[in-house]
Amino acid sequence: MADALITTIKTRQQIERDLRRGSRLTAAPGPDAPRPTRRPDWLKVKVRHGENFSELRNIMRERGLHTVCEEAACPNIYECWEAREATFLLCGDLCTRRCSFCDVMTAKPHALDPEEPQKIAEAVRLMGLRFAVITGVARDDLDDGASSHWAATIRAVREALPDCGIEVLIPDFKGRKEHPRESLSRVIDAGPDVLAHNLETVRRLHPSIRPGFGYDASLELLRWGKELRGDQVTKSNLIVGMGETEEEVYDAMRDLRAVGCDVLTIGQYLQPSVSWHLPVDRWVHPEEFARYKAVGENELGFAWVESGPLVRSSYHAGKQFQSASARLAG
Repeated sequence: MADALITTIKTRQQIERDLRRGSRLTAAPGPDAPRPTRRPDWLKVKVRHGENFSELRNIMRERGLHTVCEEAACPNIYECWEAREATFLLCGDLCTRRCSFCDVMTAKPHALDPEEPQKIAEAVRLMGLRFAVITGVARDDLDDGASSHWAATIRAVREALPDCGIEVLIPDFKGRKEHPRESLSRVIDAGPDVLAHNLETVRRLHPSIRPGFGYDASLELLRWGKELRGDQVTKSNLIVGMGETEEEVYDAMRDLRAVGCDVLTIGQYLQPSVSWHLPVDRWVHPEEFARYKAVGENELGFAWVESGPLVRSSYHAGKQFQSASARLAG
């Protein structure tokens, strides 16, 4: 008689490992990785759970919505939510890509919620936002990379609040069938005020830190944005403290300006977990961030550079757009 099959039951620890966030198992530091060095004073964040924070969180939960503020463990969540600013996470909270720095879960995603565009528009209206930021996970499981869903969300917010500014932080739309430029065109036709796509790191580190994307492909996407709509404000982000040199950051900034990128944000990498994420290479001093801003605006010609230890892509996005628009118009 054949031996009976024994079902393997995974422990909670094994399940969390398989659905880990960040590096591949072969590249991850592992559960025995050393603890990171103590953060310097300029990276300390005070937790503030005020009335606005609680209200915004309730609005999100009641509608089953996700924010990158929570999913990516943003250090500015208390400040931004108290100021009634939030970044919505579109297309669910599971990503088909895995980046070594990111705290969004990697797993097979659920089907898109057809009511999500309207839910986000309603949340933006209830929150009284003047400027909404919408980002989203990569959806390589969809033929159009979910670009139709992105366009529908932009239009829904426009209809709900015609005067509300909209920034979209998009993936590269490498869907299974549709060419990414066609997907990008669909999003731009919906009329976002700011089209953002993050380069995240320098050319040398890009293949290991952001393996699902391509350094040149990300630059090409930003170039297409300007070609498809000449007055489209474009934006990108760089994370420092992951092993790059200062000169490599300047090289990446030059590459972004070469494709017409208008706005750039630069911030410190903060390791989401010790076991499964890239360790912090160095704590970048505020003086270095100041140099990036000065070079970016005064020498390279960015309309605006937001550069600082706690800066994230959507930090002060409305103010960034207003400042950049004023400089571009001048």
